[in-house]
Amino acid sequence: MTLNKSKLNKFLMLKLPSAWICGVRVSEIEENTCKVTVKHKWINQNPFKSMYFAVQAMAAELSTGALVMGKIRNSNNKISMLVAQNRAQFTKKATGKISFYCYDGHLIDEAINKTLETGEGQTFWMKSTGMNSTGQQVAVFEFEWTIKAK
Repeated sequence: MTLNKSKLNKFLMLKLPSAWICGVRVSEIEENTCKVTVKHKWINQNPFKSMYFAVQAMAAELSTGALVMGKIRNSNNKISMLVAQNRAQFTKKATGKISFYCYDGHLIDEAINKTLETGEGQTFWMKSTGMNSTGQQVAVFEFEWTIKAK
């Protein structure tokens, strides 16, 4: 069973309610790409009249993590996943509707194969780029994921 945006948004509402309340939503997911959107509102603003950085981080992490979850599910193996570290760069105020794009799903397959072969944990970095509705970059997040066969 593959993950789709409806299942992921239901998961978000039940398991990550703070992200759900702030308006984070999966809008597209395919095998190697994911798009997560969030709109700047009163509930997710900072004192500078833009989106709070932590809300952007939730959306960016979900765009990478949804791909990891999907690949693990499709492997039919018990594999744990965890973010080990992250980096962020903010390039413009995040106002309006922000979309976070991750195109790094292809990186997960090799890590899953290695952890299943060796039983050792594997790490890999995935990037998510936040764009506003006019196509301007507002932020770039990178997440180091760790996975390990249970």
